Amino acid sequence: AGAGEIIDPRPYATAAIAAEFARFPHLQSVLPALGYSDEQLSALRATIEATPCDVVVSGTPIDLERLLELSVPVVRARYEFAPDEGPSLSEYVDAFMASIGKS
Repeated sequence: AGAGEIIDPRPYATAAIAAEFARFPHLQSVLPALGYSDEQLSALRATIEATPCDVVVSGTPIDLERLLELSVPVVRARYEFAPDEGPSLSEYVDAFMASIGKS
């Protein structure tokens, strides 16, 4: 999409997004889409608009460009999950749910 570098969004994060960066310190050069409530979308929009970038690469299945009406273009990354061998995704989900006491 013509981007020359990845911009660290952390210095431009709203208080709500900054709190999530503190909760998840492994996130560095990505901006988490934490949910899609009006408040969460507002925090995401404000952080993106404050970040000096030419384009946003979106890895979420939601169409952020439609939801946020941003001043920068959004390019959607497409991906698929297909395990080569071992348990299926549904088996992983079932095991996780069992581990937290839900089935």
